[in-house]
Amino acid sequence: MVLAVQKENIDIGALIAASRTHADGAQIVFIGCVRDDNMDALEIEAFVPVAEKDLADIAAEAIEKFQLNSVDIIHRYGRLTLGETIVVIVVGAGHRPEAYEGSRYIIERLKERVPIWKQEITGDRKGDWVHGA
Repeated sequence: MVLAVQKENIDIGALIAASRTHADGAQIVFIGCVRDDNMDALEIEAFVPVAEKDLADIAAEAIEKFQLNSVDIIHRYGRLTLGETIVVIVVGAGHRPEAYEGSRYIIERLKERVPIWKQEITGDRKGDWVHGA
């Protein structure tokens, strides 16, 4: 299980391969990325120690609630430009419904609870900080 908040880019292929188990009949990968909302970049800030604990709590909840075999969550912080990966969630389960529901549960709880904020940047202008990046 990988649960991390980091500046570095995410090797999604390696994360998928490392998380797969022989008990998995389904593996769901959610990738959140910076979309073009008339801005140049996002600045993402995180209170890393608390964020990583919150990710561990959310993963444990999802494993129990949806009988998941594995959960990996990596969220980035720092300045990210259009198209860059912000967050990757990899969920393994015996069956497709549990995997989809578990992945959805994780991203929704992450946006509600984890201390991560984003700020849109356009040229020299910076927007307001918004929770739930």
